[in-house]
Amino acid sequence: LYSDMLQHGLDRHCYVLALGGGAVLDSVGYACATFHRGIRLIRIPSTVLAQNDAGIGVKNGINAFGQKNLLGAFYPANAVINDFQLLTSLTRRDQIAGLAEAVKVALIKDAAFFEWMEANASALAHFDHAASRYAIRRCAELHLGHITGAGDPFERGNGRPLDYGHWAAHKLENLSHHRLRHGEAVAVGMALDGLYANALGLLSDSETERVMSLLHTLGFNLCPPELSVTDAQGRSPLLLGLEEFRQHLGGQLSIPMLTCIGQSVDLHAIDSAKMQTALQRLAAHSSPALAATEGYAR
Repeated sequence: LYSDMLQHGLDRHCYVLALGGGAVLDSVGYACATFHRGIRLIRIPSTVLAQNDAGIGVKNGINAFGQKNLLGAFYPANAVINDFQLLTSLTRRDQIAGLAEAVKVALIKDAAFFEWMEANASALAHFDHAASRYAIRRCAELHLGHITGAGDPFERGNGRPLDYGHWAAHKLENLSHHRLRHGEAVAVGMALDGLYANALGLLSDSETERVMSLLHTLGFNLCPPELSVTDAQGRSPLLLGLEEFRQHLGGQLSIPMLTCIGQSVDLHAIDSAKMQTALQRLAAHSSPALAATEGYAR
């Protein structure tokens, strides 16, 4: 990218149009933020996840040295253009994967939106255009509202409500060698943290069941094989993601955890035994109906 920008003589008055999914937008955004110390950027997100989340954010990062988003910059785009028609050519897998971010932002910020998703889960699972348009737009509105109104757009503090489910997701992507889409990994991470919150008594049995049921209905596989991987000492490498996430944030560990649908609280310590139990429960989970008969409280 740097070579192409130099070859075409781009300067700080030029605009770069970035058309693609989250990884492409991040790479181009990082290049724009650092070439001539900043040239103008217009994003045209082409995936569900990019239109409802990554495309409208201020973060631009690339993976390096085996770590997620190790290198990057905070660099808002001059404009973001969402065109729903770009999404109609995606595979069904990619159309659904991005909806995990809609579930996430509903869980932490908007109980009414979560209820709407429950009522329209079948339509969303089949990527009905009217339902999908609304979900993407509402998700984008909630993300943008947080970025512009929460008082910490450049993440100087430790609170990261928009990172709900992401500590596990980042590690799952790495463990699966990126076989798992980001959205698919986030769905698993949200399920895991929901079960952990339930084990702590923060999230009720009924609301935990609702979270799991919606994710299942949308078509997410919440039991990827990476959940059951152990090292020579019998430890789950997934749980190492907690320390990696702390290092990524810097300073104190801060993990958003649901207290009810629509609200969350930051936890600064994780009970390893309870998280291991939550992981085992998720690995054994097969369907909402079976989980309901077993009960969520352990």
